[in-house]
Amino acid sequence: MTMAATLLAAEGGANPLIPHVYELVVGIFAFLVVFFVVGRMLVPRIQKTLAERTDAIEGGIKRAEEAQAEAQVLQQQYRDQLAEARQDAARLREEAREQAAQIKAELREEAQAEARRLIEAAHAQIEADRQQAFAQLRAEVGRLSTDLASRIVGESLEDEARQRRTVDRFLDELESSSAQAVR
Repeated sequence: MTMAATLLAAEGGANPLIPHVYELVVGIFAFLVVFFVVGRMLVPRIQKTLAERTDAIEGGIKRAEEAQAEAQVLQQQYRDQLAEARQDAARLREEAREQAAQIKAELREEAQAEARRLIEAAHAQIEADRQQAFAQLRAEVGRLSTDLASRIVGESLEDEARQRRTVDRFLDELESSSAQAVR
């Protein structure tokens, strides 16, 4: 400490914290030059760069929002198309079911009509066969009756007209007696 006090006394009692006037002038001049250079050249460039970055960020955000909105619109369109496709598919399934039911009903009607036709044809064939059998039986019964009557009477009943009348009368009596027996 003593040495610091000695140096202080040698300089003539000047305070080391207070600078000399020429140092103050040079320092203020240098400060103003730096302030001018920074204020005129660097600050506008910095502000321009900051503005560009702000625009880029805000533009990116805006573009992202627009892209998101467009994506939402596309997603909604996709959902609408999907819903429409599902409705179309449901409608087509329902139409197919209706057509299948209609075809099934038509086939059933055709099968029933065919069955009725076959049954009617079978009934007609049976009736024709019955009539044919009845005619054959009538002729056979008539022949046998005349043979039997010829044997019983002892004379020939060969006259065909008489034979036919006799057989027809006999069969008619036989049918009427069987019809009365059924009642």
